[in-house]
Amino acid sequence: MDSLDEATKVFMAVRPQLFGIAYRVLGSSAEAEDVLQEAWLRWQHTDRGAVREPKAFLATVTARLAINLAQSARVRRESYTGPWLPEPVDTRADPQLGAERAEALDLAVLFLLEKLNPVERAAYVLRQAFDYPYRQIADMLETSETNTRQLVSRAHKRINSERRKPVDPTEHRRLMEVFLAAAQTGDLAVLEDILTEDVVSYTDGNGLRGASRIPVVGLQHVSRYLAAFGPRFWPDKEIDWVEANGGPAALVSAAGTAVVLLTLDISERGIERALWVMNPEKLARYVASLDGDTTFSS
Repeated sequence: MDSLDEATKVFMAVRPQLFGIAYRVLGSSAEAEDVLQEAWLRWQHTDRGAVREPKAFLATVTARLAINLAQSARVRRESYTGPWLPEPVDTRADPQLGAERAEALDLAVLFLLEKLNPVERAAYVLRQAFDYPYRQIADMLETSETNTRQLVSRAHKRINSERRKPVDPTEHRRLMEVFLAAAQTGDLAVLEDILTEDVVSYTDGNGLRGASRIPVVGLQHVSRYLAAFGPRFWPDKEIDWVEANGGPAALVSAAGTAVVLLTLDISERGIERALWVMNPEKLARYVASLDGDTTFSS
């Protein structure tokens, strides 16, 4: 019988990967931590001597717990006030967030993953981000290998049909800077030049005053909304460039308190989506993870 110290050592060694699985399936660091807590409790009470591959065992437990929680979270999010956006995470220390590849990590992709059912989401994440063989994913999800391939294929097609290829990081940063400057000054001409015809602006405030409770859709509506919104919102605000989910983001603060985290989904056509996270709980957890160092580039 192994000791609890040894069990702890094994669990902590794979914890980054477990968090990466749970977070991608759930789109919430808080919910991912709940899953890891439950996985740890199960690991403590498992006959660990009978477990031949602890890493695979813990990944399976985590994936199944995340799917279960995602199913109940979907019901809870139906009562959420306004658009629900994934919770941002700081990825400076671990750009791939425990995975083999930095896939299914961008906030825009996680947002699209929410449209899939939890099992499709888990299959896609385990394959695309963690490079698990289809056979192993099938065992983890308690389904057939053929069905697993279909789950991943459907998820892949769904995401590719709704998201165009993103621009490179340098162009992304440049357009974010142009967007912010135009939004602050209400420069309608510039906004209309960099936004796509079918751009959508989503604000996650869960009922917070000043947060739009419906998505703003289309070039004319979004550009005019931003131009009208600017004079009321931007004065006396500070902007820090940070990293969230593997890409650049703008953390906007008022009197030292974060009020919004902005990320943009940008393709060669221009800005496809603007994602504004204003939910105070999500912001607080993200800011706490920065350890006081908000600026990663100037």
